[in-house]
Amino acid sequence: MTAPAYPPKPVPGDRIAIVSPSSGLPGLFPLPYELGLKRLQEDFGLEPVEYPSTRKMGSTPRERADDLHAAFADPSVRAVMASIGGDDQITLLPLLDRDLIRADPKPFFGSSDNTNLLLFLHNLGIVAYHGACVMTEIGRPAALHPATAESVRAALFTPGPYELRPAERFRDTDRDWADPATFEREPDSQPADGWTWHQPDRVVTGRAWGGNLEILSWLLMADREIEHDVAVYDGGVLFLETSEEMPSAEAVFRILRNMGERGLLARFPALLMGRAKAWSFQQPNGAGNRRRYVVEQRAAVLRALAVYAPHTMAVFDVDFGHTDPQLVIPYGGTVSVDGPARRITVTY
Repeated sequence: MTAPAYPPKPVPGDRIAIVSPSSGLPGLFPLPYELGLKRLQEDFGLEPVEYPSTRKMGSTPRERADDLHAAFADPSVRAVMASIGGDDQITLLPLLDRDLIRADPKPFFGSSDNTNLLLFLHNLGIVAYHGACVMTEIGRPAALHPATAESVRAALFTPGPYELRPAERFRDTDRDWADPATFEREPDSQPADGWTWHQPDRVVTGRAWGGNLEILSWLLMADREIEHDVAVYDGGVLFLETSEEMPSAEAVFRILRNMGERGLLARFPALLMGRAKAWSFQQPNGAGNRRRYVVEQRAAVLRALAVYAPHTMAVFDVDFGHTDPQLVIPYGGTVSVDGPARRITVTY
C-alpha cells in the first residue's frame, strides 16, 4: 500500500464544504449547527458551503454520496467537514466514485461514524483528520475549547509536527441541544488524571490507523475497506475510541479479540486509546459508575493486548474521540509515541 499523502491545506478565505454523510441532524438541532457555521466563518475565516442533504433528515445514501461528490468535484472548495456522525455511513461506501475523489484531494474532518470515510480516504492514499465535527466540537456551548481550537487550527492550516498534551479538565456530560440556555454557559467539567501509559519503554513512529471501535467492527463484518493482507499495517500507530453508546467492557474485549484473531492487533507496536465516553442521556451515570466504566474498559483492552499484542505500548485517556476537549488525529498521517518522554506528537 502506498503511504497516504497530505492534501493541500486551505487558507483563510477559502470555501469549506459542510456535509452530513451520516445523518441530517442539523435539521433537527439548528442551534449547535448554526453556531458551528458562525465560528468557522468568524474564528477560522472559512466560508461554509452547504448541500441539499446537509440539513435533511432521512436523506438517502445516494443523496449523501452526491453531496460528497459535489464537494470534492468543486475546485473552489478546499476542505470538507462533517456536520456530525450517525450510524449508517457504511451504506455510502459502495456509491462513492473513487476516481472523482482522488482527482482533487482535500482535507476531510470528522469522527465517530465518519470513521467510514476516514478509512475510505486512507485507502485512496489521502490523509484525513479524525475530529472536529461542526455540531459537536465547533458548535460547543459557550465557546470553543481552547485546546480543541488550537488543534483544529493547526490541522486545518499548518503543516508539520504538533504535540498533543493531556487536558487538565474534561467534559463527559451533555445538555439538551434544543434548549437555548445550553449554549449560554460553559459546560460542566471535571479534573482529568492525565494519560495512563502501558509499557512505555520505546519510541514508535508510524502512520495512524483506526478510529471508532464500533464502526471498525461493522466494517470488518461487512468486509469493507480493511485490507485482507494485514501486513500492510505493520509498524503503524493504532488509535481507537468508543462512542456515546458505551459498549460494555466485554463487548470491547470481543471486538479487539476478533481483530486479534484476524492478526490486526499485532501489527501495531503502539496503541492510543481515546478517553472513554462514560455518560449519555440513555445512561446518565453518576461519578462512581463513570469511573468504573472507564476502569473496566481499560482492563478489557489490556486483556486483549496481553493475548494478541503483548509487546504493544499503549496510552489510555488520550483526548480524542467522544470527549471535550477533542484533539485531532491525522488519519494516515505520522504519529510519534515517545514512551520514555511520555510525549505524543502528530504531523498535520
